[in-house]
Amino acid sequence: MKRYALGRRDFVHLAALGGAAAALPRWLQAGILESEGFLAGDLGLDPSARTLATRSDPVRVRGVVEAGGRGLGSVSVSDGLSVVRTDGNGEFELLSAPGAEFVFVTLPAGMDVPRNPPGTARFYEPLRRDAGGEQSVRFSLSPRPSTDDRHALLLLADIQTQNEREIGLFHAESVPDVQATVRELGTVPAFGVSCGDIMYDHLELYPEYERGVSRMGIPFFQVVGNHDLDQEARTDEGSTATFSRHFGPRYYSFDRGAVHYVVLDDVFWHGAGYIGYIDGPQLAWLQADLAHVEPGRPVVVCLHIPVLGSGHLREGRDSPELGVAVANREALYRLLEPYAAHILTGHTHENDPGFESGVHEHVTGTVCGAWWTGPICWDGTPNGYAVYEARGEEIRWRYKATGEDPAHQIRAYAAGSDPGAPDEIIANIWGWDPEWSVVWYEGGDRRGSMARRISLDPLSVELHTGPDLPAVRSWVDPVRTRHLFFAPASPGRQITIEATDRFGRQYAERI
Repeated sequence: MKRYALGRRDFVHLAALGGAAAALPRWLQAGILESEGFLAGDLGLDPSARTLATRSDPVRVRGVVEAGGRGLGSVSVSDGLSVVRTDGNGEFELLSAPGAEFVFVTLPAGMDVPRNPPGTARFYEPLRRDAGGEQSVRFSLSPRPSTDDRHALLLLADIQTQNEREIGLFHAESVPDVQATVRELGTVPAFGVSCGDIMYDHLELYPEYERGVSRMGIPFFQVVGNHDLDQEARTDEGSTATFSRHFGPRYYSFDRGAVHYVVLDDVFWHGAGYIGYIDGPQLAWLQADLAHVEPGRPVVVCLHIPVLGSGHLREGRDSPELGVAVANREALYRLLEPYAAHILTGHTHENDPGFESGVHEHVTGTVCGAWWTGPICWDGTPNGYAVYEARGEEIRWRYKATGEDPAHQIRAYAAGSDPGAPDEIIANIWGWDPEWSVVWYEGGDRRGSMARRISLDPLSVELHTGPDLPAVRSWVDPVRTRHLFFAPASPGRQITIEATDRFGRQYAERI
């Protein structure tokens, strides 16, 4: 492995550790640093703490990006570290980094998404050296018949099927619901993102997910999750081999309309488990990728593990555990500072909005809910997915409950549903963020705003509490959530709960 002199340029790599480095075990610090090109001995760490990954020889790649028979200029092409731009004829040349597996293009706006036969996005080619150590690549794109300035993203977090029963539920419930949403979007071009944990460790079932993509009828991009890894791998580099055989690079970018989309891999496998962490090569690539994105543009970043989340605050702790948040998130925040940034994640099986360092993080409820045990996640959010619609630089979103009308955004409970609040009605409003307003009416009389409190969803308590519940996975328990609202109610009167989201859309539910 190449030995680096630690200079100014390497701070991009070392920033990956951020302020969280001191909290990591020294053997894990060594493993992370070595995975990024530094020898453990360079930083006084135990050099025997990690087995170094084998690096392949570089490939000189020459190619062209074209559409309609003409070369496309100013298109980004990358090997996962270097980012080069095509010239006026659409031609490019790059020398791949040691260990690189793919060459890929940042799909420009206004182009159809190329697809593999099942419908997954095909924006990449595997690197293959010829006898002279070179490779020729041609990316042939197709212009869309109309603009994609308005478009939609369907974010499916944690499909997480483990067996035939769960695959059957995915195909019988989730796939038809997505098909209906696509129909409702009409002529709006749509694409999907599977936001990690596509599988539940059984990677041989990927073809069933691909069959679902084919049925849903829109192109899908994939994010790697902790249950999508080859867990026999000894290093992070080897843990995504099966994922990459099916879906290509583990991080990349593409443009739709005015929005720049980025997919990252924040699941760092250290041989005996994982932590939330974005490795240095990704951060270096992201810095190079964003250098071609105008400041102020909307940038949407899709990862699996939340960058921060609020679980630790709800549980009374000062900081999150390493497996449910990104240890070096400050490095990502710094790169996103110039942009109107949104971060889309899954992993924790709940809806949980967050705002940190000027970034809006959307922790999204899951397709599988509480691991296919019933109709809800353990915070009471229905099984489902998120729908984002972009019009120019404006982005709107909502959560779509599987099998329900899009207006289904509230579950209301009568007084007495929570023993800790026996005289209060409760509303679970899973799409809530601080820009929402929630009020209640008795009869036709408006009574005022409901009070938001951290508590347990009553339906989750009913379905998930007890040593034998839920029957499929008895280890699932209710979790405390921030999107429950309470109000004292007069007995015997009709109650109406009304919520208005940040975009002015109103939803109502009666008790």
